[in-house]
Amino acid sequence: MHRFFCVFLYIGLHRRKGAMFGLQRKKQIVKIRSLNDTKKYGVAATSLKELLKKGSKLLQVPLVGSHISLYEDGTELTEDYFRSLPDNAELVLLAMDERWNGFVCDIGRLLDTDRNSDLLIDAAKWLLSDERSPKRRRLLGDLLLHLKDSSETENREDDEDWFQGIDDRFKTKSAYMKYNCESRIRGYMKEVHSYAQTIQKPKLKDEYKKTAECLVMQLKSDKYNGCYFNRKEKEQNRLCTQEGWFSCQGAFDHDECKSLHSINPYGNRESRILFSTWNLDHGIEKKRTVIPTLVEALQKHKSTNINLDYFYKLLFTRENLKLVHIVCHKKGAHDLLCDKRKIYKQGKRK
Repeated sequence: MHRFFCVFLYIGLHRRKGAMFGLQRKKQIVKIRSLNDTKKYGVAATSLKELLKKGSKLLQVPLVGSHISLYEDGTELTEDYFRSLPDNAELVLLAMDERWNGFVCDIGRLLDTDRNSDLLIDAAKWLLSDERSPKRRRLLGDLLLHLKDSSETENREDDEDWFQGIDDRFKTKSAYMKYNCESRIRGYMKEVHSYAQTIQKPKLKDEYKKTAECLVMQLKSDKYNGCYFNRKEKEQNRLCTQEGWFSCQGAFDHDECKSLHSINPYGNRESRILFSTWNLDHGIEKKRTVIPTLVEALQKHKSTNINLDYFYKLLFTRENLKLVHIVCHKKGAHDLLCDKRKIYKQGKRK
């Protein structure tokens, strides 16, 4: 009996030891990549030390001083932390002097589209071709839109796609963008002209028409302020960078755009078309305030006594115009009034 008990005890201890050994030797399965390569590899290891050895060999990273961080937030792994990882946890293997701050590092590389832009475009197209989620398709589509940037080109023959649908007389992007701005300003002048039809008094209507002609003369002299959209103009005259980037200036009652909207219509055809939804918005409203104030002033004084320079600036210049993304364009009443001190020429105000 004693002998039988000893044998039983030996077998039990042996099995328990084997079970403990098996528990200690459980392999963790993870996905690992290096700092400068987005390709991930599946690796199984029983310890952080083993993972470092396997990863260093696989990714050709020097083992001495190497360390591993979580892809998501950059937390550096310890032996205990490694054992608590879920299967397929995403990790980054780093050399001695390398650091990882989480997936924001990949976002930073993505924003640096001068490097590997062709690879990014191909990858985004490949993902988009098999994507069914509307949200992800939208994100990938927006990414492709901004990656396909040909803003460095200027002439029609160098970017035929950009000029699709544009009259043949425009040979450069800047020439067309200048025309685009001129067209908007001409539209504002057309509204000034058409307002005359609402004036019933013949004498007042005549004075108003004289005033409108004076405004036209000034606009022609300034070439309808087409310089605002022309990246070839001097910095103080344009609303964009030399590369063609425009930034939203925010709603009329804000000092800046809180959403940091930006666009480069020089970059590709789709951006050029989207830019047409951006507005040159009047702070002091054109039809509700500026033109009625001008008519009211003409009821009291002749056009020669009106400070036309002030009204010209309110109607057609950056003194009262802000370039805004459609989301930042508030169409309700602005509740801003003309400055009574500037309506008349000095010494002519009642």
